[in-house]
Amino acid sequence: QLLEAKASLSLAQTQHALQLQQAKAQINNTVSRQQFERLQTTLREEQCKTQQLQESLHQQAEQTRRQLIRTQVEHEHLLQAAVEQVEGLEHSLRSAEAVLAEREAQLRDAQVQLSRNKLLIEDLRGENRGFAVALRAAELKQKSMEEKNQLLEEQASALKQLIGKITPASLS
Repeated sequence: QLLEAKASLSLAQTQHALQLQQAKAQINNTVSRQQFERLQTTLREEQCKTQQLQESLHQQAEQTRRQLIRTQVEHEHLLQAAVEQVEGLEHSLRSAEAVLAEREAQLRDAQVQLSRNKLLIEDLRGENRGFAVALRAAELKQKSMEEKNQLLEEQASALKQLIGKITPASLS
């Protein structure tokens, strides 16, 4: 619209200059009073139109300037919001990375502990096998002892019976 208004203004100014030259040429050629007045009226009308076009052009330029300012302010607000959003996302990313690093460290610690536990379990299994062998040996030894104890008890009982028989005979 601004370009159209400028073009219209330029066209009107060109027409005005042309009519002014024509009027001067006619005046130089001894124009009649009536023609002169008509040309003056036309000139005044063209000047009014030119003035109106200039005012319209000025108003359109002012409107365009205001609209550009509003658009620039909106763009600045959108840019600021985008920057804040990016900063928020960067903060969230840093927080997520920190949590991930912490969990990764915990996982490594858990893996180390698990490896230690596996070694400990293997050691305990070895010890259990040793204890099982020792337990079997102890059980066998206990059984042997029980058998010897049984034998000794049988011998002690036989000895008591023998003493029981010998004692009355030796007293008599």
